Amino acid sequence: MIPAPSSRFKNPRARFNFRGRTVSITGVGSYVPARVLTNHELEKMVDTSDEWITTRTGVKERRLAAKDEFTSDLGAKAAQRAIKMAGVTADQIDLIVIATCTPDMPFPSTACLVQQKIGARRSAAFDLEAACAGFIYGLEIGQQFIMSRTYDTVLVIGAEKLSSITNWKDRNTCVLFGDGAGAVILQNRPQSHGLLTAVLGADGTKSDLLKLPAGGSRCPASVESVNAGKHYLHMDGRETFKHAVQAMLGAAQEALRRCEIDISQIKCVIPHQANRRIIDAVADRLGARPDQLFVNLDRYGNTSAASVAIALDEAVSSGRIQRGDLILMVAFGAGLTWGAAVIEW
Repeated sequence: MIPAPSSRFKNPRARFNFRGRTVSITGVGSYVPARVLTNHELEKMVDTSDEWITTRTGVKERRLAAKDEFTSDLGAKAAQRAIKMAGVTADQIDLIVIATCTPDMPFPSTACLVQQKIGARRSAAFDLEAACAGFIYGLEIGQQFIMSRTYDTVLVIGAEKLSSITNWKDRNTCVLFGDGAGAVILQNRPQSHGLLTAVLGADGTKSDLLKLPAGGSRCPASVESVNAGKHYLHMDGRETFKHAVQAMLGAAQEALRRCEIDISQIKCVIPHQANRRIIDAVADRLGARPDQLFVNLDRYGNTSAASVAIALDEAVSSGRIQRGDLILMVAFGAGLTWGAAVIEW
C-alpha cells in the first residue's frame, strides 16, 4: 500500500503569505521530433496490431528523435519557445532544472548542455531524475528558489529521448513510448497566486516495477549486459498500472484538499500521458468529467518527464486554459515516484 502524502498546508494563500513570493508560469513551450511512428508501422516490426495497441493503451502514434538529435536538443528547442512566450532573454535565467531519465550522458548534466545551447550564461544548472513525475518535482523545486528569493527566473524542462532505451522487439513496451520535451519559465507575477500547492511522493520498495537495469554503478556496461538486454527499460505492466492509479488518485485528492477546492472547480486536468486506461481510471475515481481532461496520448505516447509539460503547452496554445483558470496536473513514474500540482493560471 503506497502511503498517502502528508498534509502540510490547508490554505495555499496562507502558505504563500508565510513563506515568501508567489510563483507563476509566465512562459510555456514544447517540441516534438518530426519523425512519426504509427501503430501500422509497428505492426511490421513486432507481433502487434493497431487494434491491440489502441484498445490497451490509447496510443495511435508517437514521435522519434533523429539519430543525431538528443535530449539536450529537444529540451533546448522547448526552452527557447517558453523563453519567447515569457518575454525574457536567456541571460535573465538564473537556474535551469531538467527532469529526465534519458540524459545525453551520465555527466555533465543535460542542463549544462542546454545552458550552452540557449546561451543562458548566468544560470546555475542541474538535472533531476524522478522519471515520469520529474516535471512536477521540478516545478516545486523551481518554486522554492523563487519563493526564498534566491532566484527570480527559473527554467524547468521535462525532456526525454526514450527511443534510445526502448527495446523495439518487446511489444509490451515499445508501443508505449515516444520522444519530446516541454518547458516553462517560472517567475513571481504580482497579484497572481500561481502555483498553489504541489504534492510529491515516492516508494522505493516498488523500484523493481519499472527500471533500466544496466549502465550505472550496479551493472556497468559490458558485453554480457548488452547481450542480456539490460540497457533497455523493463516494466511490470500489471503492477505498474495498479500502483499508478492509486498514487495519482491519492496525490490529486491531497492537492485539492490542501487548496480547499473540489474537482468541479478545476478547469483543466492534465494527467501524465502513460496509458488511456490509467487516465480514465484516475479521472473516474476523482470525479472528473471528460471535458475537463486534456489528453494527447494518442499522438505522442508516453514521453515520461516531458509528458505533462507538452500537454500543458498544447492546452494553453489551443485556448483550453485562460488566465485565472485552475489547473490540476498529476503524474506517476519509476521509483516509484508521483506528484500533483494545482496552479491558478
